[in-house]
Amino acid sequence: MGLRPATAADFDFIRSLTTHPDYTPFIGDADEGQLAVWAASPACRILIWQDGPAKGFAIFREIGDPSGRVELFRLALTPAGGGAGKAFFAALIDYGFNTLNAARIWLDASGENPRAIKLYSAAGFQLEGVMRQHWYRPALGHAVDLHLMGLMRSEWLAQGAA
Repeated sequence: MGLRPATAADFDFIRSLTTHPDYTPFIGDADEGQLAVWAASPACRILIWQDGPAKGFAIFREIGDPSGRVELFRLALTPAGGGAGKAFFAALIDYGFNTLNAARIWLDASGENPRAIKLYSAAGFQLEGVMRQHWYRPALGHAVDLHLMGLMRSEWLAQGAA
């Protein structure tokens, strides 16, 4: 499996995941217009994970920020819970530090998504804060906690990554 830049031809695949019942409680959806804006922005990268058919996507934002931070904004994989999440997430972290030259990768996760929080923690991301009842989720009908998590390059390297 490998990562490649997304094209407009991938937008239907991306939206098929963001609107899938496995993901709608946890990630937002963006229409083709917003995806095109992100794809054209030098501060963003939309990536497709595939070996043959597309299996996942991710969006990085804040690329080029003087602090060196990069946000891993949105990610999804098909099938959800299919066992490939660890490899997909490791590829994304590697891309963030090696290709984007990030000093820090951060993300947020819905407090009602323990599978994602467990994956991020296992990869070395630290819980940096919880914004209580911060994100209103229409699919759920209520606001959920938002967990802010981050990984520093030095922490990643200390894990033996390169």
